[in-house]
Amino acid sequence: MMRVLLIILLAALNAQAQPMFKDTVKDNYSGTIIPDPYRWLENDTLARTREWITAENKLTNSYLDAIPFRKALTEHLSSTWNYARETPPVKAGEYYFFTRNNGLQPQNVWFLRKGLNGAEEELLDPNKLSANGTTAVTMLGFSTDNRYLAYAVAYAGSDWNTLHVMDIISRKELNDELKWVKFPRAAWKGNGFYYSRYPAPEKGMELSARNTLNQVYFHRLGTLQEADSLVFEARLSVAAFVTEDQRFLIISSLPGSFLGFKLTSSTGNALHYQDLSVPGSRIQPLIKGYDNHNIVVDNKGGKLLLQTDTDAPNNKVVLLDPAHPEKEHWQTVIPEQRSSLENIDLAGGYMWACYLKDARTLVSQYDYSGRKVRDVQLPGIGTARNFSARKADKDIFYTYTDFTTPETVYRLDVVSGKSVLYRKPDFKGITTGYETRQVFVTSKDGTRLPMFIVCKKGTRLDGNNPVFMQGHGGFKRNLTPAFNVARMIFLERGGIYAQPNLRGGNEYGEAWHRGGMRGNKQNVFDDFIAATEYLIREKYTQPARIAITGVSTGAVMVGACINQRPELFKAAIPVVGAMDMLRYHKFTIGSTWAEEYGTSDNKEQFEYLVKYSPLHNIKAGVRYPATLVLTADHDDTVVPAHSYKYVATLQEKQAGDNPVLIRIDSNAGHGPGKPTTKLIAEAADAWSFIFSQLNVKW
Repeated sequence: MMRVLLIILLAALNAQAQPMFKDTVKDNYSGTIIPDPYRWLENDTLARTREWITAENKLTNSYLDAIPFRKALTEHLSSTWNYARETPPVKAGEYYFFTRNNGLQPQNVWFLRKGLNGAEEELLDPNKLSANGTTAVTMLGFSTDNRYLAYAVAYAGSDWNTLHVMDIISRKELNDELKWVKFPRAAWKGNGFYYSRYPAPEKGMELSARNTLNQVYFHRLGTLQEADSLVFEARLSVAAFVTEDQRFLIISSLPGSFLGFKLTSSTGNALHYQDLSVPGSRIQPLIKGYDNHNIVVDNKGGKLLLQTDTDAPNNKVVLLDPAHPEKEHWQTVIPEQRSSLENIDLAGGYMWACYLKDARTLVSQYDYSGRKVRDVQLPGIGTARNFSARKADKDIFYTYTDFTTPETVYRLDVVSGKSVLYRKPDFKGITTGYETRQVFVTSKDGTRLPMFIVCKKGTRLDGNNPVFMQGHGGFKRNLTPAFNVARMIFLERGGIYAQPNLRGGNEYGEAWHRGGMRGNKQNVFDDFIAATEYLIREKYTQPARIAITGVSTGAVMVGACINQRPELFKAAIPVVGAMDMLRYHKFTIGSTWAEEYGTSDNKEQFEYLVKYSPLHNIKAGVRYPATLVLTADHDDTVVPAHSYKYVATLQEKQAGDNPVLIRIDSNAGHGPGKPTTKLIAEAADAWSFIFSQLNVKW
């Protein structure tokens, strides 16, 4: 009866939520004419757009309000989420800095203590910076003398950050204020630091205008931003780093640096360097071209340790002389392994190589000559991160998590390699009685991919279990085992969680990444479909009980999969996705993704983009899965217009009674910095939708 009422309610409200008219605008892509009838939804200040948003919010709220257990689910989730948790302490001089959330605080609060056992003192509470808890703070690092701390402040979920500096001794904020920064870093050198920023956008276009000409500046403490020295600029994206001994400035840039905006056939980065120990030295090329991914790990005297996938798809570490940086002069320090080298952390004068073996973390300790000291014994089969500290430190504070273990802080002794528990979160939910399996699935082209499956012990494989799947498949991002407090309510009620590792990530190195990018993007969708078919074939579930999700490029995957195989899924939740793959590069930082996706400006790339673009492959008269799109009004990573146009089109063409809804969060962005209250509200709505669609009993 309740389902019937929901269908009737949706039918009644859906007419009100339809856009009032269609644009006649059409685009010519190398001779192919593509209409864009909902182009007007790209203008979020247009009155017509605001009216559409109001109608959509009314529709979505009415639907969710009619779910009888939504309130109880929300209360249970709030109660479960209410547990104390801390981040690993970071040492600077005689102080340790860390954050804590007592449970439901919107943002983590920063503390410091003298020594590990000293009395703690509140340093900065972001919750006092805004009435609604939507102001987020990111710590960027300490000056060489440990007196000053640089930090970034972002408002309402936007990528735009403002940099500030605090005097740790007096606990007072300096007058320094640096604006128009995205993805902030502060590379300290002497009495100041290097940082990158964009030119100020046109007023009213802060959240949608294309961001180009990223510039590195040096800021001296106590001066105005206008006095900062321009050091380097790139058309797309650039980042600065200074080695711990302050000798080398390293600058990494994406394709387009000094060349104007020009697509290449590569997805890597170029490197420049400056020897800061030589007065009057200039910035010089270190790694030319963009054929490979390169990260300067540290220096060893006048030479540099470089992590690279040059001739090593799984990555290796080499030593190079900046005076002779050509690869024929490189000395191998850590050779390529069978497992994918995710990153190198530095601590205690050692390199800590973090590998992925079938999407699980392995960590090995090396000295700077490349001698392997030991493999770190981790607490379990899961994800471990943050093996970073200064060279003089003797302890590392790292985190460990898996699907049923909240992120826990461990203390590792650099000399012995032994780990002990340092801080365990005060999670009161049930984390026992579950099992995690890893299976391997054969994709359409014969490629073997891993998939984690989490469920209660003793779950019967009768072909009728509710299943929730998440995938990503792009930008070298890995989906590894991690705890999610909201997902636990699904597992508690007999649900099964499945997480396939799709091509496009870095789980098996650069070859795996390239297998899911550009013209190979269809492999990502084939992988996810194959994983879904595996779960059905092995009697875990059936299509009527499968819900899927993906975030950002994972949402593109969701949109493509429900277009290509709508009968395979019951419900879909695409989150902050670039659903218009023909125009994504025309907004904010979208042009920086061109090397991953390709763009419609190129005829060859247009030909494959238009074949899978979620917006452009919705067909009239098809019964698509029940769909709840999640986006936010301050998302200036993937602008919400993507989701608006996608939902308008899907609502227009949907056949049958499966709802098509959009949840538009206010004063929120792409995800990072979202306050706890908003995280809970969004999760409660999403899981209420999933429970109702999969017929999961509350």
